[in-house]
Amino acid sequence: MANSVIIVGAGLGGLSTALRLSHKGYRVTIIEKQSNSGGRLNVLKKDGFTFDIGPSFFSMSYEFKELFESIGEPMPFEINELDPLYSVHMTGNSRVFKIYKDLGKLADEFRGIEDDFERKVRKYLKGAKEIFHDTEYKIIKRNFNGIVDYAMSMGRVPLKHLPSVFRTFWKELELHFDSEEVKIIFSLVAFFLGATPFNTPSVYKLLNYTELEHDGYWNVKGGMYKIVDGIVGLLEKKGVEILYNTEILSVQHEMGRMTSVTDQNSLKHEADLFVVNADAAWFRGKFLNRKKYTVDKLDKMDWTLAPFTIYLGVKGLIPGIQHHNYFLGDNFRDYADTIFSSNLAPERPYYYVNVATKSNPDAAPDGCENLFILCPVPDLRVKPDWSDAEKLSQDIIEDLGKRVNFDIQNNILCKVVYTPIEWEKMFNLYRGSGLGLAHGLSQIGGLRPANKDEKLNNLYYVGASSHPGTGLPIVVIGSKLVTERILDEHKTV
Repeated sequence: MANSVIIVGAGLGGLSTALRLSHKGYRVTIIEKQSNSGGRLNVLKKDGFTFDIGPSFFSMSYEFKELFESIGEPMPFEINELDPLYSVHMTGNSRVFKIYKDLGKLADEFRGIEDDFERKVRKYLKGAKEIFHDTEYKIIKRNFNGIVDYAMSMGRVPLKHLPSVFRTFWKELELHFDSEEVKIIFSLVAFFLGATPFNTPSVYKLLNYTELEHDGYWNVKGGMYKIVDGIVGLLEKKGVEILYNTEILSVQHEMGRMTSVTDQNSLKHEADLFVVNADAAWFRGKFLNRKKYTVDKLDKMDWTLAPFTIYLGVKGLIPGIQHHNYFLGDNFRDYADTIFSSNLAPERPYYYVNVATKSNPDAAPDGCENLFILCPVPDLRVKPDWSDAEKLSQDIIEDLGKRVNFDIQNNILCKVVYTPIEWEKMFNLYRGSGLGLAHGLSQIGGLRPANKDEKLNNLYYVGASSHPGTGLPIVVIGSKLVTERILDEHKTV
């Protein structure tokens, strides 16, 4: 009777899985390399400022509600819906576009730029809604038992969506809108998830539906790390042990079963079941020596862009900037075409700015702002040398100061920069890829690294590079899927 589980990695996927399994009676131990939980959903505290290290908002809030309802607990943190969702600044355009869920207000933002916008966007979102709900339970929220099972499930998706599989996101936008501004803004959901709209299937227009109509974007009162604090508090109540500062260096298996994992102190940790909350493709290659996941083959896969992040504590309050903001240049197509392949830092970088203090004033001392800046850059396969990190950070800070008309540079109280090298080292991100494997047609659903190991019948995976994919709510869905698989395949206590 299987009753003990070791989860390797205390990211959101591992924590959520631990919550579900401990509720079902399993004895769960989490092994974590870092000194705290959260993985990329982490926190940085410096000089009185508190920064979200990674995710700074999320959609599909109901997936978090489902997680806690499934264990009979109230949500242990408070969430607030963002309105506007975000703002967009474009070089050469004096207008700052505020993006609202209210389509009437959104139409006002594009008045004089996109004729008949409200009718067009409603038609566009209707198609996006249909894709979302026609694939939600056929592809996203279900497990697959191999390629044939996946193909059969794809066959149950209405044929009317077939053109969206072979059309790019950008081509889809061109069918509905005329202005470059609208097309660029609607494609940001792809670009800042580590891909470009020119090589992403148009089925991902469903992300526009999730942000503009279905559920919107949400922030957590007190900062995103309250999600982690809340889950860890519940795990402590359930007797789940978390071993911090413990890095797994090898694994042991025999007769089709994982038997133990060994840490940096040569201690072996044994259990009946194992769940890996590390990159599913990378782990299979590094620890299980799978030929399908050698370094050469991993390097040929499609990975999301790497993060270059800047954390600034700034004296003074910056007007005219929202909680979430995108700053873009005037060369979107050229920028997107070269960002994956250039071994140089972008000269005119596109970047995202989160001003946490707009929603959570306690994230900074009185009279100060907290800025988290993310610039998607090539991963370490393409650009391994980051000796120019300071120049890129200074270019971004200077550009941002000009565009918001505030002297940021001379009011910096604290500053931390993470290049893809730091991201790779801190969180075992393959080549520094920020969100793991990309979501092209060959790497989604049953074609993504499975959440059940191919050879070891007591080894499972959860996280961004496994099914169903990346993003906070999607990883929470992944924890439900892997739990369902474990409950189906192994007897509980």
